[in-house]
Amino acid sequence: MARPFRFAVQAYRPGSGAQWRDLARRVEALGYSALHTSDHYLGPGAISDATGHRPVTLAPIPAMAVAAEVTSTLRIGCRMFCVGYHSPVVLAKTIASLAELSLGRTEAGLGAGWLQAEYDGMGVRFPPAGERVDHLQEFVALLRQFLAGEPLELAGRHVRVSGMGPLPVPTSPVPVMIGGGSPRVLRLAGAQADIVSVNFDNRSGVIGADSIATSGAEQTRRKLGWVREGAGDRFGDVELEIGAYFVAIAGRTEATEEQLSAQTGLTGEDLRTFPHALVGSVDAVCDELERRREEYGFSYVTVGDRAVEAFAPVVERLAGR
Repeated sequence: MARPFRFAVQAYRPGSGAQWRDLARRVEALGYSALHTSDHYLGPGAISDATGHRPVTLAPIPAMAVAAEVTSTLRIGCRMFCVGYHSPVVLAKTIASLAELSLGRTEAGLGAGWLQAEYDGMGVRFPPAGERVDHLQEFVALLRQFLAGEPLELAGRHVRVSGMGPLPVPTSPVPVMIGGGSPRVLRLAGAQADIVSVNFDNRSGVIGADSIATSGAEQTRRKLGWVREGAGDRFGDVELEIGAYFVAIAGRTEATEEQLSAQTGLTGEDLRTFPHALVGSVDAVCDELERRREEYGFSYVTVGDRAVEAFAPVVERLAGR
């Protein structure tokens, strides 16, 4: 039996504090499952211009707390916390605290980090890819100890802690989401995550042609193969998530199919079936999402904050089905 659909919104630039509160309430009222922040700190400037990454208005942790406070059923998350930006024990305690304060509505999204220009701009060392994935793996082990209420004992290269127990220990389960596009990250996600986010392989450090080229149908099937390798017998228990970064709902969005074709270099059927795009009428998008769930297993879909209202009819029709 297919896993029911869930839909989330990822917010980049909600504007003011009042607009953020309003966005959280609207996302909940429209039937979305979750609202995700973004663990990036760049504002307008050379880094955003050079990498194609949108500036991000609010820091993720206080934004998550406020979103939880002004809603009652909406799950809150960060897609994804870059483990290299945070002290391991501080981040684990923060996630556990958010889980308690949100009354069990927190999802813990984790990633290895990729945006070298942002690291450089903040004065943070950007380690080689293998080292970043090692760091992620060690942090996942720490977070699992913390969430399980076990003594914190880890002597890794990047995560070292001893002599303390975790507080608070969340009273409700905290789903762990791990996302990325490389073999090691996706195998780790398959082995350790409750939710696997299949994403671009942004090894170039820029959102652009290489991101598109590494994320078509064939490449997505290959990525899911890596998830399956890591998951083994537990693959059926893993929820699969994907971000729809290119959304053009006919008659509802400012973005059009023609504009997205120019942006991505994809046309016609290639664009309409591109795993990270949703293009066409509401009926066509619903049909395509059901096809993708059948072909790939994606039941959890995240759209950007620009598409909140335009995508709502799809959420109304498919959420929970």
